[in-house]
Amino acid sequence: MPDELPKPWDAETLFGRVAPLELEIGSGKGMFLAKAAGHFPQHNFLGTEISVKYARFSAARLIRQNRSNAVMVCGDATLVLREVIPGNTLNAVHVYFPDPWWKRAHRKRRVLRSEVLQLIESRLALGGELHFWTDVEEYFTSTLDLLAKTTTLQGPCEVPEQEAADDMDYRTHFERRTRMHGEIVYRTVFRKTKV
Repeated sequence: MPDELPKPWDAETLFGRVAPLELEIGSGKGMFLAKAAGHFPQHNFLGTEISVKYARFSAARLIRQNRSNAVMVCGDATLVLREVIPGNTLNAVHVYFPDPWWKRAHRKRRVLRSEVLQLIESRLALGGELHFWTDVEEYFTSTLDLLAKTTTLQGPCEVPEQEAADDMDYRTHFERRTRMHGEIVYRTVFRKTKV
């Protein structure tokens, strides 16, 4: 839970070491988190998921795959960013297929709002990256507009689609489902170039 994270922030306490830190907002079933922790053992990964069911699923996946460099947090990523992660700390923030909150009246619930994007920017280290993927074009374009208006992050940078080597070679279950249905995945990366 967010209140169980070390305050002030202490990577040594949480991971048993200090290493470049990456945050995933909305880990879902933990496919990206487990895969990234395996591919980049020299990094620490912190996953956040508001759904108790999926946070447990993700944590169990990390345990099964023996990912000691990844920790799953059940709670609101905004709270973790605001109250736990210090400024200029994160090497990357990953946001893959967040809930689009389709109804216009509900869009204020979207995770990528102005204040969250500004928090992300303040928590990224110099050279740190924000990775954002979605299958909803309107969410993608409105988020690009918000990033341009409310942050100094540099982008958007194109992220080419890569051929999947097998049925599990996708960042998330949403990416797999979307691509198997022949639908478009909108991808971008923004970088922090100013402190």
